[in-house]
Amino acid sequence: MVVMLPGLALALLCLLRAGAEVPVQPDFSTKKFAGPWHLVAAVSNCSLFLKMKDEMKSATITVSVLPEGHLAMRLLWPLMDKCQKFELLFQQSGQAGHYLGIAEEKRELHVLETDYSSYAILHEAQQSGQGPRITLQLLTRAQDVSLQLLQKFRELIPTVGLTQDMLVVLPKSGECQEAMGWH
Repeated sequence: MVVMLPGLALALLCLLRAGAEVPVQPDFSTKKFAGPWHLVAAVSNCSLFLKMKDEMKSATITVSVLPEGHLAMRLLWPLMDKCQKFELLFQQSGQAGHYLGIAEEKRELHVLETDYSSYAILHEAQQSGQGPRITLQLLTRAQDVSLQLLQKFRELIPTVGLTQDMLVVLPKSGECQEAMGWH
């Protein structure tokens, strides 16, 4: 069933969609990566994301490991006074920490860096008719983000061809946390 989403939801989908050789976390473990995360900052060259980034709030994400090491990412975004649900599926590419979108062929997800217990930095790229859409995402296990971690994230922005004006640090949101059982 296909549902038409309002403009803000489309901008959020751009955030979720975004190649050159991209490094991944050495010795990446999908099992350690699985579990609850908060999307606390993002930067993207997606035009819908750029138009809507100032209206976005922090999303909650649950990462699950599927058979053969594939990933499922279930997201809850606070949108227009309700929680919007999205599910993304990724298959292993053959390299740990590098995944390919199952629903969309030209979509790639790289786990650039993670300590598994507090933060992860993800790189997503998707080829489109207007060129590559690139997105960097900063995930944390807790909804708070340290200034040091945010600075580390900011330093990565130019390395993937994006600029600081494309960055949004998402305000905290408790709106969708209860729906996932997080308090």
